[in-house]
Amino acid sequence: MWDPFPENAFCAEWERMSIVTQCSSIIAGSTMLAALPFLLCYSGLTVALCHQDLRHGLLPDRYTCPLLWSALLFYLCLAPHQLHDAVWGAIAGYLSLAAIYWLYRGIRGYEGLGYGDIKYLAALGAWHGWRLLPQLVLVASLLAGIAWAGAGLYASCGRKSKWGRSNPLPFGPFLAAAGFWCGWQTLANLTL
Repeated sequence: MWDPFPENAFCAEWERMSIVTQCSSIIAGSTMLAALPFLLCYSGLTVALCHQDLRHGLLPDRYTCPLLWSALLFYLCLAPHQLHDAVWGAIAGYLSLAAIYWLYRGIRGYEGLGYGDIKYLAALGAWHGWRLLPQLVLVASLLAGIAWAGAGLYASCGRKSKWGRSNPLPFGPFLAAAGFWCGWQTLANLTL
């Protein structure tokens, strides 16, 4: 007699599917667990950089360099097939803002942004890859422009503003916001 659902075959197939599902969830869980220290490092260093830039107008190397190296280590350990994107992202991030820095300095005779911003974009390029850099810089520039206009409007109302022509607006917090806004999906997809 023909049985459309043989009990033994169904049970064996169910066991195989269960084993594959459990193994893949263990692997995915361990990847997520392995990525957690890197993502906490990214978040912690980014918050520290924002604080330093808002308070002192500096993005110190003691924060930008570990951020860059943690990105390269992240890709080396967890996504080695994307390490080349991280390296090219760091190179493109550094060279793009360095070119703007030197062009502005050559035309105006003084600095328009600091070297910390250049190194910070290199670190963000390492984390998010070279493809996301134009969007990241655009979002950061738009946010900075809105903040600059808001500070100007605030000052035009007769109030004293911390930022203005004599005291430039720090760009690091806007790079950080753009990094979180543009890159959350990139970082989430890397761990899955």
